[in-house]
Amino acid sequence: MSVSCGLECVVCLGCTRWAWKRLTYIGAYDSETWPPATPGEFEPVPRLCRVVLANYDPDLSDPKFAPPGRGYAGVDPRGIVRRATYEDVGNRCPPYLIYVDEAHKEIVLAVRGLNLVRNADYKVLMDNKLGMQMFDGGYVHHGLLKAAQFILERETETLRDLLRRYGPEYKLIFTGHSLGSGIAALMTVLVVNNRKEFDNTPRSRIKCYALAPARCMSLNLAVKYADVINSVVLQDDFLPRTPTPLEYIFGSIFCLPCLLFLICLRDTFKQDKRKFKDPRRLYAPGRMYHIVERKFCRCGRFPPEVKTAIPVEGRFEHVVLSCSTTSDHAIAWIERESQKALELMMESENAMAPPPQQKMERLQSFEDEHKSALQRAKTLDVPHAADLSEEEILEDGSTAPPSDTHSETTTEPKSAGRTSWDALMEKLFTRDEDGKLIVKKDMAKEIVVE
Repeated sequence: MSVSCGLECVVCLGCTRWAWKRLTYIGAYDSETWPPATPGEFEPVPRLCRVVLANYDPDLSDPKFAPPGRGYAGVDPRGIVRRATYEDVGNRCPPYLIYVDEAHKEIVLAVRGLNLVRNADYKVLMDNKLGMQMFDGGYVHHGLLKAAQFILERETETLRDLLRRYGPEYKLIFTGHSLGSGIAALMTVLVVNNRKEFDNTPRSRIKCYALAPARCMSLNLAVKYADVINSVVLQDDFLPRTPTPLEYIFGSIFCLPCLLFLICLRDTFKQDKRKFKDPRRLYAPGRMYHIVERKFCRCGRFPPEVKTAIPVEGRFEHVVLSCSTTSDHAIAWIERESQKALELMMESENAMAPPPQQKMERLQSFEDEHKSALQRAKTLDVPHAADLSEEEILEDGSTAPPSDTHSETTTEPKSAGRTSWDALMEKLFTRDEDGKLIVKKDMAKEIVVE
């Protein structure tokens, strides 16, 4: 009797401890050790949010869904080169637009998010199975990759003509929200690996800003492309934290709270090493920007702050059980809070006190931080993690994978910094008539002299 009572006490204490940890876990814990972002690197985010929102308004001169107060500030209606509607894309992908921002010298392709009343968007999300699509040495979401390929097939010529017209100083920006964020991220991967189709645009001038990103690529790819892909997460947003395949989430949309609870229960008792060992597991892509506006045991929203890092472990692994889990996913809230955060960062930068860290040091650390993340992924034995020595070093100092990645599987290129053993053998030895290796005479003489 006493033994059974003791076991019951242990079970009750364990369940109570688990419930306490899960119910008191807040989104701010995910980035509490990350450094703050700078206004220069975060400046495009609220502006690109408004470009994505422009997909919802067919006529920007008479807007119906403009952000309150600011409207479409910074978005010139005359800069919209092409607008693809549901009639144009059919069931292949969400609507999108191409926008030329002459003030910031950017050519932007913006994809709108999931339409909850449109079955075609659910089909794109459900066109995937775990491990179904391998690409560039990792795994990606099959339906999102097909949508990204469809848009690029339609718009490659348009983007190439715009790059030629406006000159090499213009950047090529891909952005999207929710469903569109995954498509934008995979479009960026395709463009980076096929830059010849875009007049060899440097990798450093290709960027992606995934707003409320969907989990669309494996961990090795998420870290590998962290120098070109940036993901923006608002506080407790559920989608970047949902490790299940997306078709399970939206297939059970009417029982979402139950599903999120089961995900929390499963991932709490799943070791991180087991997660890393699964190469099929999908993650939010690239460098992460986390907008934090709520603290533990504090009611209401507070002045937002932005943290940034390239995490390998702890990449938004825990779903947060809060009343704002779904509201933080809205593009309108992301635009509003990112604009507030940017204004606060600008005020802090313009203050008389010197900044705690010089801007040149912070900008220089981007490349170092990316290298550290790649090395960390290699140390954790992440499957197919890219090594720095396996990357192609470009003239501008950036790294890039091999250009031919149309096939589902790719082979890693040989490093230019490593000596080829075959070349070394040919240099030191030669073969006689019997096929035996003998030391070359000139090399032997040098050895004797030394």
